[in-house]
Parts: sequence; C-alpha cells; structure tokens
Amino acid sequence: MENNLEIYTDGSSLGNPGPGGFGVVVVSQNKIIKELGGGDKHTTNNKMELQGAIQALKYLIENNFNKCDIYADSSYVLNGVTSWIYGWEKNGWRTANKKPVLNQELWMELVALDRELKGKVSWKKVKGHSGHTYNDKADEIATFNAAKIKLN
Repeated sequence: MENNLEIYTDGSSLGNPGPGGFGVVVVSQNKIIKELGGGDKHTTNNKMELQGAIQALKYLIENNFNKCDIYADSSYVLNGVTSWIYGWEKNGWRTANKKPVLNQELWMELVALDRELKGKVSWKKVKGHSGHTYNDKADEIATFNAAKIKLN
C-alpha cells in the first residue's frame, strides 16, 4: 500500500437513535482507491462515526499499509482516540463523572485496532460539510447507507 495514504470517515443517523450508516473513502495520490460503507437499523450518529473509524483501521490492517492519515469531522472520535481513552482505561471505563463510557465495546475495538497498527496512523480533523471532496464523499456514503436501511 502507498505510504501517503489518506482515509476519510463519517457517520450518519436518521434519528438519534434511528437507522444509520457510515462511510469510508480511501485515497492514494489524490485518487479514490476504495469506498466502504454499511449501517445499522437502530443506532446513533456517534456509533456510526466510530464504526467508520473501525472499518478504516480494519482496511489498513488487511492491506498491510505503511503509514496513513485518517481524517474525521467527528470531535467525538478524534478526542476519544487521541485523548479521552487513556483516562477511561485508567478509571475502569468510567468517565471523569464516574459514569460508564457510552459505546464502550466500539471504543475498545477502535483502540485495539489503533494499537495493533503501532503508531502508523495519524488522526486528523477535517471540517464537516465544508466542500472538502473526500470528506463530502464519506458523508454521502454514510447518508446513503442510512437512507437505504430506513427504506428496508
């Protein structure tokens, strides 16, 4: 896999909770090389944001890449994976307010995958709905999957 790989992730839900979807766009040398998406009948936006990031990491592991920047417009995902997770683990998966961490199973999966990659991933913020081609594409995939599930 290319050294300068970029991945854009997004999540969407139609209702919170409601039907939701996630989207992942893998970019190499300014070209989309892979699109991933899926969803769930009864979910939340945060769960779909996490699922997009999880699927991105799984793709990287399956394809033996060297280095990657993962872009997300979700502060929830970015703050969680780069900062909050350390306190949650230290506190037995409890927040600073001593409440159980929401979506703990997804966070545990995300962190395990991120650690398996041993620092090969850099997490970066991209502004959502700002006209960024690849982030908008990830949003389109997530929204499409949520709408498709809602219809079924």
